[in-house]
Amino acid sequence: MDYSVIAKQNVLVLNCGSSSVKYKLYEMPAKQILAQGYLQQIERDQYEAAIRSIFASLKDFSIHLVAHRVVHGGETFKKSVCVDENVKAKIRELSRYAPLHNPINLIGIEIAQSILPDVMNVAVFDTAFHQTMPEKSYLYAIPRVLYNKYKVRRYGAHGTSHAYVSQAAAEFLNRPLEDLKIITCHIGNGASLTAVKGGKSIDTSMGMTPLEGLMMGTRSGDLDPAIVPFVMNKEELTVNEVNSMLNKHSGLLAISGISSDMREITEGMEKGDPSSTLAFEMYEYRVRKYIGSYAAAMNGVDVIVFTAGVGENSIVLRQRVLEQLTYLGVELDEELNSIRSGEPRRISAANSKVEVLVVPTNEELVIARDTHRIVQASNR
Repeated sequence: MDYSVIAKQNVLVLNCGSSSVKYKLYEMPAKQILAQGYLQQIERDQYEAAIRSIFASLKDFSIHLVAHRVVHGGETFKKSVCVDENVKAKIRELSRYAPLHNPINLIGIEIAQSILPDVMNVAVFDTAFHQTMPEKSYLYAIPRVLYNKYKVRRYGAHGTSHAYVSQAAAEFLNRPLEDLKIITCHIGNGASLTAVKGGKSIDTSMGMTPLEGLMMGTRSGDLDPAIVPFVMNKEELTVNEVNSMLNKHSGLLAISGISSDMREITEGMEKGDPSSTLAFEMYEYRVRKYIGSYAAAMNGVDVIVFTAGVGENSIVLRQRVLEQLTYLGVELDEELNSIRSGEPRRISAANSKVEVLVVPTNEELVIARDTHRIVQASNR
């Protein structure tokens, strides 16, 4: 198909998570949403049926391009690419870094290709935005041979979200992105913070895999690596079992004993439940620590941005984090913080030395925009 002759292109974005699929059909370049949906609690063996049902629901629309969020691109993919057999093989190989996500992303690609064999597919990588990190940020202090042989390093995640909200923040403030030091806080069930200096990621909290960094819904985040062999020995756990423990049975769920959902944790805390209170305090404390470390990494901060499910909706989490950042010159406007809106907004006080914003993320739009750009460029 000659995409250069198509004035309007309908781009289907498939955002396949480890247990969910979010999809949006955009008309580009107008960015108009023609259809969208969100399928949750999908078991591994249900993914093919779930994705096929999405295509069936869109049978009355023309689909010119299919774009896929792919969690891990390693060092191989520094930007989005058109999918061919070599790209699929590389994504499959990189599943060693994201075993819960890359295989699911591949299912989406292969089903899309089987249903629409003449339609181009594009892969957009979560890790690509973080490829600007310097060696001092992405290397671990372990024998260099492990990087040389296996590319053991920090890659980060949520790159499309961090890229989108940092750009959106600059536009909201009507300031050049290149002039700003921004800390973007993507806080959902999975969570990461990124130091964005001059529009580029210079450090991020997730590591070689999405397990490192903040305490999350079911992930442990940072911990002493010696804990792993210690617990494996004491509990006689296999590698797969300890990996499952750290990814699926830790975080808020482990500490609260009731839920991985911040809404339920907050409700428990408000009712005086000590485990919920401890889980919330640990979570907030770690978010705040990372903000402080990234302010140090950039020698200051101009803007702090909250995004994703918890970041956009938890009034109390933002308040608790920000009221302990007065040493940075942060002043919260509690009335603005209490407003719920689906639009970018300022929640810092007029006298705050640091702008604090809530910016709803839109990973799907970033993916659609990148896909449209790539195809247009390839036909010039």
